[in-house]
Amino acid sequence: MPRTQSSTSARQATVKRRRPLVDELDRRLLTALQDGGRTTNAELARRYRVTGPGIQKRLKRLEQDGVIQRYTALVNREAIGLDLLCFVEVMLAHHRAASVRQFPQRVEALPEVLECYYLTGEVDYLLKVVVANHDHLERLLFDKLMKMAGVDRVRTSIVLKEVKATTSLPLTLPE
Repeated sequence: MPRTQSSTSARQATVKRRRPLVDELDRRLLTALQDGGRTTNAELARRYRVTGPGIQKRLKRLEQDGVIQRYTALVNREAIGLDLLCFVEVMLAHHRAASVRQFPQRVEALPEVLECYYLTGEVDYLLKVVVANHDHLERLLFDKLMKMAGVDRVRTSIVLKEVKATTSLPLTLPE
């Protein structure tokens, strides 16, 4: 079952309030899982010379503490016909509390929006969007985004080439 934005936000707030203790072995386990999420507990136990139950206990703690949020498969967007990757800047007409709160709730319902960030500065929201083609992009912009209450302007940049795209966080400690 997909995780909702509110449950993810609540979990992130918990992690921010009480930062879990993550030791060097945890960091190595997290790195291994980011590199290959299908790595078995048995393989991790062999690689790091820890018992199977010890690995299970660590992973369960990391999940409960919100360090590991979920397990997922990364799908090649172009292989399934989502050829355009875009960034859409959204400027709201006004900054009343209701408008600022409602926009992310409405965006949550748009499957084309992969990520949504609330920003400081001239732009209110930055969206990372995938669509099949220019027609699909046009429908998303004009039939959905621009019709949302409170939206004043959108500015779209189409990605010509992905130079770096990763989901792996840097887990080494700064020196």
